[in-house]
Amino acid sequence: MAGLVLTLTFCCLYVIKPAYFQLLENKLYDVFISQTHKNLSDSRVTIVDIDEYSIQRFGQWPWPRYRVALLLKKIQAAGALVIGCDILFGEPDATSPSVLQKNLKQDLQLNMGFTGLPPKLMDNDQLFADVLGTGPFVLGYFFYFQKGDMRQRDSSTLPALKVSLVSGPGTGGPWDYLVSAQKVIPPLPILLDKAFGAGYMNAETDSDGVLRSVPLMIDFKGRIYPHLSLATLLAALKGQIPNPIVKMTSSGIESMKIGDTIVPLSRNGAMLINYKGPGFTYPFVPAARILEDEFNPGTLQGKVVFVGSSAAGLMDIRVSPLDDNFPGVEVNATIVDNILNQDFIHRPDWAPGLELILILAWGLISTLCIGWADARLTLPVALVLGGVVWYGGIWSLKEQQTWVSPFFPMLVLMANFSVLNFFKFWFSEKKKKFYRTAFSKYVSKAVVDQIIESPEKMSLEGEEKEMSIMFADIRNFSTMSESLTSTQVTMLLNDYFTPMTKSIIKHQGTLDKFIGDAVMCFWNAPLDVKNHQEKAVRAGFEMLNSLEALNKKFKEKFGIQIDIGIGIHSGRCRVGNMGTADLFDYTLIGDNVNLASRLEGLTKYYGVRLIVSQSMTGHLPATWLFQELDQVRVKGKIKPVGICTVFLPGKKNEAHLKTEIDAYEKALSLYKNQRFLDAEELFNALVLQYPHRKIHAIYRDRCTIFLKNPPEDGWDGVFTHTTK
Repeated sequence: MAGLVLTLTFCCLYVIKPAYFQLLENKLYDVFISQTHKNLSDSRVTIVDIDEYSIQRFGQWPWPRYRVALLLKKIQAAGALVIGCDILFGEPDATSPSVLQKNLKQDLQLNMGFTGLPPKLMDNDQLFADVLGTGPFVLGYFFYFQKGDMRQRDSSTLPALKVSLVSGPGTGGPWDYLVSAQKVIPPLPILLDKAFGAGYMNAETDSDGVLRSVPLMIDFKGRIYPHLSLATLLAALKGQIPNPIVKMTSSGIESMKIGDTIVPLSRNGAMLINYKGPGFTYPFVPAARILEDEFNPGTLQGKVVFVGSSAAGLMDIRVSPLDDNFPGVEVNATIVDNILNQDFIHRPDWAPGLELILILAWGLISTLCIGWADARLTLPVALVLGGVVWYGGIWSLKEQQTWVSPFFPMLVLMANFSVLNFFKFWFSEKKKKFYRTAFSKYVSKAVVDQIIESPEKMSLEGEEKEMSIMFADIRNFSTMSESLTSTQVTMLLNDYFTPMTKSIIKHQGTLDKFIGDAVMCFWNAPLDVKNHQEKAVRAGFEMLNSLEALNKKFKEKFGIQIDIGIGIHSGRCRVGNMGTADLFDYTLIGDNVNLASRLEGLTKYYGVRLIVSQSMTGHLPATWLFQELDQVRVKGKIKPVGICTVFLPGKKNEAHLKTEIDAYEKALSLYKNQRFLDAEELFNALVLQYPHRKIHAIYRDRCTIFLKNPPEDGWDGVFTHTTK
């Protein structure tokens, strides 16, 4: 659910495209451009650069217009196809002799003449205009897009772009989509009248200051004007092609056709610049070298030439995706080169739709994969999905020259990876906390750690499996508690249950519940426990051994001592959560549970502290001593079961114990074979020799009864208990 919400959220963000996300997407575009751009192979564009060297040689800028005219004339003489001036000549040349005469007269009342100076050199602007009229020169100008107090200059002679329109029904004119300018600083009218053409030099950067695209057309007072690069190119192709054709769609401008070349444009007429490298990738010729005739004319022959400046002091430095110091004049060269070589970066109308589909697809795929995959697979899955969309974007830009942004698909992927893994971690920790809370009170820490580490090994829903079940009960506790207050009873039980529970947990048992003064526990759930029968019996012995220390404490505090009986049985049970949907307990049920409870009740009857079912003996170490107690049919059961008590080896009286058990088994064999007289004799001897052992007296008394009232034919030796 979280992944779906995130996916839909990023779809909305993609449509809205907040400025910060647009900034990040632009930065990603720059990375892709740096990885996929193709180096310049052959250029039909050259730049004449008014660089630092040229300024050192001929003085600070601006130069007198006669020098600029000389520079342009030399470029023209070298065979340039067309010359675009990336320089604004918006004010009269203050170094013209005629201007100097006027200023000196106005400011200092001096009448100054220039002896021997030809009349044509009195006005640098007129001289410059005369040169502009001799060849295909294109001037630059600036648009302003905000209203202000700046005086509007005459722009009536500013050459507009002549285009043909191709549009469908319901589409507006290009001026409905183009950027609209408010004012303009045109070249001097005397210059503009003589120039072959003119184009604006504006190149608005994105919000981060990087120049990625340039509008090839701008609307001004309802007319369309070309960018300097476009105007220069059209001047070079004058007479070879018809007017450019602008194709419109319902969403805006789609493209411009120049001859056979279709230039892809954005809806507002901007072209993505396909940069070929950092600054100075295109051929640069210092202006000083041309003025001094120290250049190879072949570098300009038949070329589209732009005159501009890379000098830092002239402030025509841009930031491109490939260079933080990119000469502004080289932007014009790059645009013309892109068009001449049909080398564009496409951003088709279907690209946003595809990106939206990718956001949905990557969001849903990552939600499914990360949400359901194993924790160890989430990172590889995310890396694969990220790699596919990343290298898909690189392939599209490098091989198809089409920009399909992987930014938002990767963003939704990263968001889903982070958030879904956070939720998985949170739910995992919550589940671990549940397991820890649920089991730490009645299983060992090692078992809890195993459950948390590998929860798939356990089932809380319920399962049937082989279990070892133990019941332990304090004998005659009801009678003893009558002499104690309720507070003392509580204290005694707390003191008793604490070491009992520790013994159970120590041997990997699971505490089920306290039933009054009784303890119920089991082994082999919730996790499998190897040799669970042995561990259950060892826990029972440890519980019995702890009684000695407990009774000393109870004697001092309460004036009483206690004894317990333990019954242990092994068999198949149903274990899991039992109860209602709201209140439940992890416990087990089944006939074998009831049998274990009955065995605990028989300990008092047979005078032993621990009874195990005979089915368990095969799972216990052979070195242990077993004494068969009886074949019994407990209350509520029809099927008989063999029971016995267990003695651990290594005791001081082990030899005497073995002697006693051997004699007991001999007497028991006589009893089972209905040789009651011989059996009675042996059991009576055992009673005299071991008066503290109640089992001998039980069988002696049975033999006496059977001697008086022999059992019926088919007697199987099973004793039926009618009480719990």
